[in-house]
Amino acid sequence: MSQNAVYHLRQQRLALSTKPFKARGCRVKRCQYCLLPIPQCLCDETVSVQAKSQFCLIMFDGEVFKPSNTGKLIADILPDTLAYQWSRTEPDSQLLAVLQDTTRQPYLIFPESYAQNDRIVVNQPSISDKPALFILLDGTWPEARKMFRKSPYLDNIPMLSINDKARTDYLLRIPSREEQHCTVEVAATVLEQAGDIEASKQLFVHFNLFKHKYLEGKPHHPTAQRILSQDPQ
Repeated sequence: MSQNAVYHLRQQRLALSTKPFKARGCRVKRCQYCLLPIPQCLCDETVSVQAKSQFCLIMFDGEVFKPSNTGKLIADILPDTLAYQWSRTEPDSQLLAVLQDTTRQPYLIFPESYAQNDRIVVNQPSISDKPALFILLDGTWPEARKMFRKSPYLDNIPMLSINDKARTDYLLRIPSREEQHCTVEVAATVLEQAGDIEASKQLFVHFNLFKHKYLEGKPHHPTAQRILSQDPQ
C-alpha cells in the first residue's frame, strides 16, 4: 500500500521531535504505519478508492502519533488526502495555497452551533463541476474548538454542518455532545452526500475493520470482550 499523507506528516514530526511521544499503551509493539499492535495490523487489508471529493486534514500537535486517530483512515482510502500540522502563528504555506485553489469548493466541516451570525453554513455540499475540498480539524473537541477559533484563514470558508446526519457508530470513545462524531464517520457521511458513494462505503468498511482490530488489541476493554465472544471459533 502507498504511504499516505498522515504517515508522511508523522515522519516529519518525528524528525523534529526532541523526545519520543509516549501515550497510553506505548510499550505495545505496533506497526509503524497503521499504529495498531502488530498482530492486529490492517495494512494488507486496506483497499484505496478514487473520489471526486478531496479531504484536507488540519491536525493538532500530537494527533498523528495517536493509535486511536481516525483521520489516517481517510488517507488510507483516499490517496489524494492532504494533511498539515496546525499552527496558530505560522500556518503552513502549502495549506494556505490549497485553501486558495479556485478549482475546488472548500467546506469547513464543523457543528453549526459554533458558527457566528455572519458565517455561511450549509447542511449538504453542492454537487457540481467544481469538486469539494472538505476541511477537517483533527483533534480532541477542545483542540478542534481552539483551531476553529484561532485560524483566521478559515473564517471566509463556508461551514458544512452535519449534526444530525453522521452515523454514530464509534466505540473507541464516547462524544460528550450528540453533534460530536469521530473524524472518519464524518468523512464517510459527507462523501455520501457529495455523491462519492463507493468511497463512502469503502471508508465505512475500513473504519469498521479498524474499530474491530483496535478493540481486539485491547483485550480488557469491555467492548473488546463482546466482539471477541462473537467471533467464530
